[in-house]
Amino acid sequence: MYFAALLARTEDGWEASDTELDDVETLSDLADLAREATADYDDDTVLVFIEQEDAWFGVVRVDGEEDPRIYVSDAAAAARSSYGEILLTDEMLGRTPDDDGADDLDALDLDGTEDGEPEASVADADGEPEPDDDDDAGTSGAPAGPLGDSEILADLGVPEKDLLGLKSGDALSEIADILGAAEVLETVR
Repeated sequence: MYFAALLARTEDGWEASDTELDDVETLSDLADLAREATADYDDDTVLVFIEQEDAWFGVVRVDGEEDPRIYVSDAAAAARSSYGEILLTDEMLGRTPDDDGADDLDALDLDGTEDGEPEASVADADGEPEPDDDDDAGTSGAPAGPLGDSEILADLGVPEKDLLGLKSGDALSEIADILGAAEVLETVR
């Protein structure tokens, strides 16, 4: 189950609105949605909160026409989510935009072995094959753990250390509490 909300900082304080992300396909779409929330105020800050139950949370910050800033609490968990994939840009993941994950045909090992020879498997003391530890990042290339701009909320009272210490589930409420926006966030939750 997902929760998504916009928190817009205006002259009168924080305003919250829940939001549907069904039509959002890219980070650019999400930033446009955030900017629309403050159409009357040109340079106000908008925070987009996205949360998947206890798996991960993300914060996107849009300040006027500046590029959005992104923080994701667990990139590997977010990569398994359609909404999380929106946040995990090529730049964040260290990929070049034209890298679609496919190798050249010449570099592919089509039979799963090198030079056609069967690969020896490593067994543990019980004779069971060892798990492949090279797949910590999953097929998406996203690392387990936080990724993005961990100082995204520092000027709003949530220092990097505190943001990194938040656990999914209560994180967005805790952030809103620090911002003085807990009540307005609860109205849309």
